Amino acid sequence: MSIVLGALLAVVACMILLGNSWHQLWLAGALALVLVQVAFLSHDSAHRQMFHSNARNDWTARILAGGVLGMSVSWWRAKHNKHHAAPNQADRDPDVQLKVLAFTPDAVVERGPIGRWFAARQGWLFFPLLTLEGVGLHASSLTHLLRRGATRADRIDAAVVASRISLYVAALYFLLPPGKASAFLGLQLAVFGVCLGAAFAPNHKGMPIVPKTMKLDFLRRQVLMSRNIRGGVFTDIAMGGLNYQIEHHLFPSMPRPTLRKVQPIVREYCELHGIAYAEVGLFTSYKIVVDYLNNVGLRARDPFDCPLAAELRTVPSAGGRDLA
Repeated sequence: MSIVLGALLAVVACMILLGNSWHQLWLAGALALVLVQVAFLSHDSAHRQMFHSNARNDWTARILAGGVLGMSVSWWRAKHNKHHAAPNQADRDPDVQLKVLAFTPDAVVERGPIGRWFAARQGWLFFPLLTLEGVGLHASSLTHLLRRGATRADRIDAAVVASRISLYVAALYFLLPPGKASAFLGLQLAVFGVCLGAAFAPNHKGMPIVPKTMKLDFLRRQVLMSRNIRGGVFTDIAMGGLNYQIEHHLFPSMPRPTLRKVQPIVREYCELHGIAYAEVGLFTSYKIVVDYLNNVGLRARDPFDCPLAAELRTVPSAGGRDLA
C-alpha cells in the first residue's frame, strides 16, 4: 500500500511542478493507473484481506474508496456481496443485470429495435464503452449515497465522496486552463475505466449464466462461474490478484499473495471431483468475452445450455456465502 500511495503523491507532485502544459496528459494516464491500484487495495481491505482487525480493514477501505477514489465503499460492498453470493445467477447477481449490456436472450427480447441492434454488437462495443466506466462508477456511487432513506453512514460517505470529487476538479481547473483541465479529467477517467473494467471483465463474463431457479452447492457455484487468467507477476499487478478469481471466490478474505500459493491445491481438488477449472490467457479471455456478448444477441438459446447443465440441476444447494 505504501508503494501505491507513494506513487500517487509522486504523480501529484509532478502535476504541480509541470504546470500549464499538454504533457500533463501523460500524467493523466499515470494517475489513472495508480488509482486503479488504489481500487484494488480498497477491494482487498473491503474483503478484510489486509489486516487482522476488521475495523482497521473497514476504515482502510472507506478511506481509500471515499477519500482517494471518490467512490462509496458501502455502495460497492452491498453490490459486491450479492455478486459473491450468486455469481452469474440471473436475477441475483447485479453484475449480470446491467442496463447497457444484455447477458441472456430474454434480456435481448425485452429491448426495442435499437436495443436489439446494440445487443448483437455489444461485444465489439464493450471495450469502447469502458471509457465511460469511470464516470458510471462515480455516478452510481453518488446515486446510492443520495437516495431517499440513506443511512447516517451513507450521508457521511456522501460528504467525503462529494468533497473529494469537488476538490479534485477544482484543483485541476486551478492548475490548468479549462481546455487542458477538461482533457486531463476526461483522459484520466477513460483510462481508469478501461483498465479497471479490463481487469474485472475476464473473471465471469463468458462463463455460464445460472438460471434463477437452479440450485448449486457452494464449490460449483463459485468455481464453474469463474475464470482464472494465466500470467506472471505483471498480470498479478495489472489485475490486482483478480486473475486468481476462482481462489478468490472460494476464499474471499484470503490475502492476495496467498492466492497463487493455493491455486495448485484448488485445481487438483477440482480435477479430483470432476469440476471444470477454467484458466486461459488474458487475450484469449477477452476474445471469449467479446464472442459471448455478441452471441447473446445473435443466438436464441439459454447461455447455460451445455452438457453440464443436467448434472448441475441435480446438485443440492449448500447456499451462498456473503463477503466477510
